[in-house]
Amino acid sequence: MPVVVLFGVAGSGKTTVGEALAQRLGVEFADADDFHSASNVEKMTAGHPLSDEDRRPWLASLKEWISNRKDGVLASSALKRAYRDVLGPARFVFLKISPAVAAQRLANRRGHFFDPKLLDSQFASLEEPSPDENVLVVDASDSVDSIVDRILDDRGGLPRRDPESPG
Repeated sequence: MPVVVLFGVAGSGKTTVGEALAQRLGVEFADADDFHSASNVEKMTAGHPLSDEDRRPWLASLKEWISNRKDGVLASSALKRAYRDVLGPARFVFLKISPAVAAQRLANRRGHFFDPKLLDSQFASLEEPSPDENVLVVDASDSVDSIVDRILDDRGGLPRRDPESPG
C-alpha cells in the first residue's frame, strides 16, 4: 500500500486520525507541520497565512518523505489541488469538516503554533477534490475509530493517485 496522505483544514483531525491509522497499519506516521521552516512557523504564529512561495520548499520536503518510502501515513493540509499534485503518487483521503466544528476543535487545542484566526483563510484556499482526483472523502466529524475504519474498509478500492500516469 502506498503512502496515505490525510488532508484538510486545521482542526479536521489529520494528526489524530493519522496517528491512529498508522498504528493500525503498523507504518510510520509524519505530520507535515513538523516539516515547516522556522520562518513559516513564525508567520503562522503571527496570524499570517502562508503564500504559495512560502509553501514551495515545504512541499518539496513532503514529496521527498513520500518518495523515500513504500508505505506510511502523512498528515498535511494539502489545501489546493496543485499541492496534492506535487505530493503524489499517494493515496489521498480528504477529512471534510464544517467551519463550525473545525473552529470548536481549534478553540480546544493547546500548544500548537497555528493561529485559529487563520481558519477562515484555510477554508477560502481549500479546493475540495474533484471526482477525477480519485480521493476518498470522509466525514471528519465522525469518531476517530469510525474514520480509521472507513479508510481501512475502502483502502482496497481506494484508487492510487499518480499525477504522472495518464487518465
